[in-house]
Amino acid sequence: MNHILFFGLGFSARVLAQHLRPQGWAVSATSRSAEGAQAIHALGYGAHVFDGTAPLPEGALEGVTHVVISAPPGADGDPVLRLHAADFARRAAQFQWIGYLSTTGVYGDHGGGLVTEDTPLTPNTERGHKRLLAEAQWLDLWRANRLPVHVFRLAGIYGPGRNQLLSLLDGTAKRVIKEGQIFSRIHVEDIAGTLEASIARPMPGRAYNVCDDEPCPPQDVVEFGARLLGLPVPPAIPFEEAQLSPMARSFYADSKRVSNARLKSELGLQLLYPSYREGLTAIARDLKA
Repeated sequence: MNHILFFGLGFSARVLAQHLRPQGWAVSATSRSAEGAQAIHALGYGAHVFDGTAPLPEGALEGVTHVVISAPPGADGDPVLRLHAADFARRAAQFQWIGYLSTTGVYGDHGGGLVTEDTPLTPNTERGHKRLLAEAQWLDLWRANRLPVHVFRLAGIYGPGRNQLLSLLDGTAKRVIKEGQIFSRIHVEDIAGTLEASIARPMPGRAYNVCDDEPCPPQDVVEFGARLLGLPVPPAIPFEEAQLSPMARSFYADSKRVSNARLKSELGLQLLYPSYREGLTAIARDLKA
């Protein structure tokens, strides 16, 4: 039986788990707390507590064939490898596929220019530097032990429960204007589709940009969402005057168009939502239903 272990059952990982379980996969996942592990267990999945300070319980890796790592890295890199690098190296032959979920933030700022997987990695945020370090640690393990590691650099994630429509409905959406700012994004269902396609066509050591076909200024998405819901378009706010959280402000540190050509050519992926228009339209339909 295929058995997938998720280090962190977050927004993206949860959707993939929902795809695989009906196909007969065994699913296990970690949480940082006992309460979180209980919630995972209630979904019918195996559950372990893993907060990065202590290793998994003895035997937690037994029978695991596939692994997804989405736990956030620290200053010293990936917490999974800090505690389990030797275990993964020793069990390399056991694993059929390992996916590390990273971010397109590892490319840094390119002034709206195009980036591919071959573009030099020059992050300019703390989060990007941590992800790059974790990527390097997993790829080092692949080189040294032939561990079947794949890296997925995710663009801005949205989907049911996390999208601009909800911000518009609760009145918190902002149409922030920063000249030349370009973002790429990806629907959570297309992340799951990407990971499934890679599992079917493993290419250890490969990195993939996971994004849709239409990078665009963030204010375009807000405006489209408002018109889709029949709501007033929020007023334009210059970036310098916008009251943003440190996390939200950090997203504006990078401007680039991310290419998904490798995703399509190597994995044969056809996106369910090739742009924010299809994605938000589907979400709006569900909200109205």
